[in-house]
Amino acid sequence: MTTTNATQRRRHQTGPPLGVLAVVFAGLFIASLVLGTLLAGGKPYPSPFGPAADILAYFRDHQRAVQVSGALQFAAAIPLAIYTATASARLHQLGVRAPGATIALIGGTLSAGFLALCGLLGWVTSQPEVLDDPALVRGLQYLTFATGGVGHVVPLGLLIAGVAVPGLLARLLPRWLAWSGLIIAAVAEIATLSLLIDNAAILLPIARFTGLAWLITAGIRLPRQRPPRAENVGN
Repeated sequence: MTTTNATQRRRHQTGPPLGVLAVVFAGLFIASLVLGTLLAGGKPYPSPFGPAADILAYFRDHQRAVQVSGALQFAAAIPLAIYTATASARLHQLGVRAPGATIALIGGTLSAGFLALCGLLGWVTSQPEVLDDPALVRGLQYLTFATGGVGHVVPLGLLIAGVAVPGLLARLLPRWLAWSGLIIAAVAEIATLSLLIDNAAILLPIARFTGLAWLITAGIRLPRQRPPRAENVGN
């Protein structure tokens, strides 16, 4: 009887639904882009590699759009952090004992932290006192790009890989889903080159948006209970 009760308690301690958390995270992040663009009259957020005059004009003319976008990105970091903690705990409960679950935890925590910082930096950039200093605006935009781009996406790849590898080896996820996660994670890591090569920045949205879809799908498909034939695995 005691063993049965303990098993039932473990089944109930699997945390919030991963799929729902991923949908909330993705929804808030996409809303930050869409609403920011709409409030700016259809003008997209400027690239840090564009002309300085155009960048400064955008921030001065669309302060509200920048504030809303930054606030939503900060908000999106919260469900991502919860997803990370829940996924790591779920993997441990499913028998993953080697570094996979820890890699997911570290990667997701860094990714959420950098996204939150990106949102806060965007909010700071929208303040009137800051906009009086063109050099400061440009510097803050570079920081926003670094934290919300490479800083967020590269660790997001670690989160995906940390779930995908044990998901493949322990048969916790379908093979196609696990392998696609590894490909997305590889693209995310290669996106580090965008710090050195401007054209490599195209990898950031590729890894970001395919990663959002993957986290939703994996969150839905990752089981709450250990499959009968799964074994302890390492990553």
